[in-house]
Amino acid sequence: MKSLSVVPSISARKFKQYIQRFSRARILVVGDLILDHYVWGKVHRVSPEAPVPIVHVDSESYRMGGAANVYHNILTLGGQAELCGVVGADHVGKQFLADIRQSSPFTSGVFVDSGRPTIKKTRVVAHNQQIVRFDVEQRHDISSQQTKKMIRHVASRLPGASCLVISDYAKGMITVELMKAIHTLAVQFNVPIVVDPKVEHMAYYQGVTVITPNHLEAKQAAGFLPSQDVPVDEIGVALQQRLQCRAVVVTRGEEGMSIFENTGNSWSIPAVARQVYDVTGAGDTVISTLALALSAKASLPEAAVLANQAAGIVVGMVGTATVTQAQLQEALLHGHN
Repeated sequence: MKSLSVVPSISARKFKQYIQRFSRARILVVGDLILDHYVWGKVHRVSPEAPVPIVHVDSESYRMGGAANVYHNILTLGGQAELCGVVGADHVGKQFLADIRQSSPFTSGVFVDSGRPTIKKTRVVAHNQQIVRFDVEQRHDISSQQTKKMIRHVASRLPGASCLVISDYAKGMITVELMKAIHTLAVQFNVPIVVDPKVEHMAYYQGVTVITPNHLEAKQAAGFLPSQDVPVDEIGVALQQRLQCRAVVVTRGEEGMSIFENTGNSWSIPAVARQVYDVTGAGDTVISTLALALSAKASLPEAAVLANQAAGIVVGMVGTATVTQAQLQEALLHGHN
């Protein structure tokens, strides 16, 4: 099997043109909506009750997570985005809707389901180190009735969309029925589908445009055991052929990214992170930037270089974070690929 080619150098001027076109992108984001709750504090001693640290709380903050973080990333990067998902009929769901209304008048795609709680992940962080996380969620599939509402909404919003992002956290939002219907609609309206996947749902994504698994997800989805030592090019090609998608973009942390296209071309992009503090939400940043760059008519390797740069910025921040156009342009100016 041939080795991966390094993506050729692309001028900063060309990247700037793509970034300037982000404002024309209109991206529909479908997926699991999560509220990220952060408890920030300091640790000075261990509890006398159990061998655990006592965190003295300084502050709390709430951020949109899951598919909502993808949506927020797109807006922060200057694109237009709409969100489609489910929240519970609880105070967390009300807070979620209020947060979304602050950023967009389009909330008709966020449906309230009284049969499940709004997904909430609470992270306790002390001295920039996550101490513990606890989740409130139900992972069973949304009802067929909710799925039909989603499909009707996607059908109404896809005409005129530049890209459709599926942000799948395997929390019940992305079902077989929903993906089949969405794929048919996307083909009908000629809208590319970009997927941030979960291994257990890999069969759902047959025939999508681009999928962005991490290295372990790609290995498992391609049919290899986690313990097997398999070259990434073998994994990427096997997964691309299995899913019959246009391309697989494997995110590899400090190894960068590897791209496998249905043309037989494969590319390698070195990592750019200066210092990694927190990988939370990095996958959301990758898929957001990728969708915007493809909407701006960048080639897939070019779009992946932009996404790689954005991920390199976000892992240098603590907590679920987003990247601005100015930060991305600055990073590209000072040593892109």
